[in-house]
Amino acid sequence: QLTFVESGGGLVQPGGSLKLSCAASAFNLKDYAIGWFRQGPGMEREGVACISELSSITHYKDSVKGRFFISRDNAKNTAYLEMDSLNPEDTAVYSCAANVGHCTGDIDESEYEYWGQGTPVTVSS
Repeated sequence: QLTFVESGGGLVQPGGSLKLSCAASAFNLKDYAIGWFRQGPGMEREGVACISELSSITHYKDSVKGRFFISRDNAKNTAYLEMDSLNPEDTAVYSCAANVGHCTGDIDESEYEYWGQGTPVTVSS
């Protein structure tokens, strides 16, 4: 079964940084585009960023552009989301997902087939 294990979440003060990891098991990450999604309290899940199989294409949600950076290391079968200048509106459970298709600008969750369980991020003073 294709699964991910996310890690790196936690409590951080406003203005702080976190780096999330998404380790794939039972499949080769290099065959998939990867997306990061988040679901805040009382909110619907939204796409945050995606990256193509060979890292040539990335897309970001407007509100995180310039603050979040998605990357991947196919040799380690792991993807990352580095988050800087965090603010309380970034508080959410963050999940990674795999898409056998493409990383597209709308970062539509319906296009992603395989999901991790998520890691919580809380931004609070």
